[in-house]
Amino acid sequence: MTTIQILERTAKAKHSVRRLTSEQKNSVLIAIADSLIAHTDDILAANALDMQAAEGVISDVMLDRLALTPARIAGMAEGVRQVAALPDPVGVVLEEIKRKDGLNIKKVSVPLGVVAIIYESRPNVTSDAAALALKSGNACVLRTGKEAHRTAGAIVDAMRSGMTGLVDTDAIGFIEDTSRNSATEMMKAKGLIDLLIPRGGAGLIKACVENAEVPCIETGTGICHVYVDKGADIEKALNIIENAKCSRPSVCNAMEVCVVHSSIARKFLPMLYDRLRKGESHPPVVFYLDETAWGVLGGREGCFMAEQGDFDREFLDYKLAVKVVGDIDEAIAHISAHSTGHSDCIVTEDGVAAETFVREIDSAAVYVNASTRFTDGGEFGLGCEMGISTQKLHARGPMGLRELTTYKYVVHGDGHIRN
Repeated sequence: MTTIQILERTAKAKHSVRRLTSEQKNSVLIAIADSLIAHTDDILAANALDMQAAEGVISDVMLDRLALTPARIAGMAEGVRQVAALPDPVGVVLEEIKRKDGLNIKKVSVPLGVVAIIYESRPNVTSDAAALALKSGNACVLRTGKEAHRTAGAIVDAMRSGMTGLVDTDAIGFIEDTSRNSATEMMKAKGLIDLLIPRGGAGLIKACVENAEVPCIETGTGICHVYVDKGADIEKALNIIENAKCSRPSVCNAMEVCVVHSSIARKFLPMLYDRLRKGESHPPVVFYLDETAWGVLGGREGCFMAEQGDFDREFLDYKLAVKVVGDIDEAIAHISAHSTGHSDCIVTEDGVAAETFVREIDSAAVYVNASTRFTDGGEFGLGCEMGISTQKLHARGPMGLRELTTYKYVVHGDGHIRN
């Protein structure tokens, strides 16, 4: 089918989702979770083909992001069950106004309609997005990149198998065309898509934000910072940075820049180097150093002078830019100039410094003494997420069920007319 035909079928199917009760939506999600487990072999077989085709084409960390195992598929199924267990966001009375003349006005949460998502080599996004869309009363359209297309298709087949007989299976639309043409068609599909969410690299997000004629959420790239203040607990800082950088560097909430107060730089940076270069649980990290940091670590293996643009790069790899600053104001100025507004952290035992950082840093998630890796729908209690919004209107931060609804006013009268 063409992209437009798929969109038309999904738009028609949204009505079957909207009519489901909370109990029925939960039944659909449980059936989907069970079907993902039942079709594990089929999904793994498709994933093996994608992995084979991507070998040598994408980086090792991106291959890890693409790879599925029985445990990862079980985790996807569990994520769907967690969404089923969450409260239904639809039909909630957000506000109520009772006028003196008896007219009753209610502001009620309702589904958006058709939520479309364009994403890259993240197979788990396929089930996460579908689960969130269905629970919030929406149909969804999924369009993945060519690296994960077979895997995503197998996941969609498994989900549709579980849905059969419970809801129109076209409520999960899957775009067959992986060329740019299909993405462009989705951006222009006025009347068929109610919300478009790009989830991927800077180029994809920029193209959607600049060209979409349908409503679009900007899910920003993650140039995430950790600022190590002069009042930091050093061991705490090392643990946080190692987790934020190395636990999974290919994801958007991984840190890319370390900012260090000059008063502790000579002590801290060699310790950071040893931790990130010699850790047994991950490959050695490559450092890109500003002039001051180079004065401390310059000449060591894996250290390079930072070039123009290194502090604006989302490495998505075992690479880290390092900036030394004179005080917290300079740290805040640097982060404000280079952050993508995703997640930024301060490590400090100084309460005044922490309060200043939280007040001044205008990111979707601001951390005090905690890894940026927590910016995630599951970790925030949302079950899973549709993406991380870095804009400020409608949704910000991890997008869960509530962010996939809008509202309407329901007005009850008894023959009321306006004077």
